[in-house]
Amino acid sequence: MMKRRSNPASGRKFESSNNTTSSSTSREEDTEWEMRPGGMLVQKRTEMTDVSVRNIRLRIAFGALRYEISVNSQATFGELKKILTVETGLQPADQRLIFRGKERENGEYLDMCGVKDRSKVILVEDAASIERRFDEMRQNAKIQKALAAISNVSMEVDKLADQVSEMEKSIAKGVKVPEVQITTLMEMLMRQAIKLDNIPAEGDACAQKNLQGKRVQKCVETLDVLKISNAKVRPVIVTTNWETFDQSPATAQWELFD
Repeated sequence: MMKRRSNPASGRKFESSNNTTSSSTSREEDTEWEMRPGGMLVQKRTEMTDVSVRNIRLRIAFGALRYEISVNSQATFGELKKILTVETGLQPADQRLIFRGKERENGEYLDMCGVKDRSKVILVEDAASIERRFDEMRQNAKIQKALAAISNVSMEVDKLADQVSEMEKSIAKGVKVPEVQITTLMEMLMRQAIKLDNIPAEGDACAQKNLQGKRVQKCVETLDVLKISNAKVRPVIVTTNWETFDQSPATAQWELFD
């Protein structure tokens, strides 16, 4: 009878292989994974993987402007946008970051995309943001133009309001005012009202326009009341009494000379 001789070394090797496989399996079970925005399955970051984190300096190109930003090497492009907001004034939603010819998503990590110290990142403003800013500039220009026109009308209304006030004082004192002055003043106020109606206004300009319109209306209503009061004023007739003197006939005295 023949018996198979067992190989102790082979047993140890097999056991060692099993231990290695089991330890590897254990490590894989302990590792947590996450799905990247681009569909890539990557190892999830933990506190242990962040021990050796360091800051890197990035060169940011924004049109003709250049910036140098210090940022955590394991930060995301979304976090980088927040830092750039302080430098450029652009909100994160209005920023587009391009690295190695590809636009990067907010959730992508710098180091996983190959960003290193002194790497160059291109910043581009979103097209919708540019159009929105131009619309705001045009809107502000319209508002400023409207405010300037309303200011000119306001100065004219100030002058006319002073005349109405003086006329009111005169009639209150019993001094009759020529009716043509009241009518002319009302016509001048109505011209200012027409100017206001022709001014396109929005926002603050619209509020100022309404304010001046109310001032004109109040002055016109005051003149309507003054017109009635002025008609009741009795004109003051000034008569002059002349004093007459009796003149005695003058007599001439002649002197004779020899």
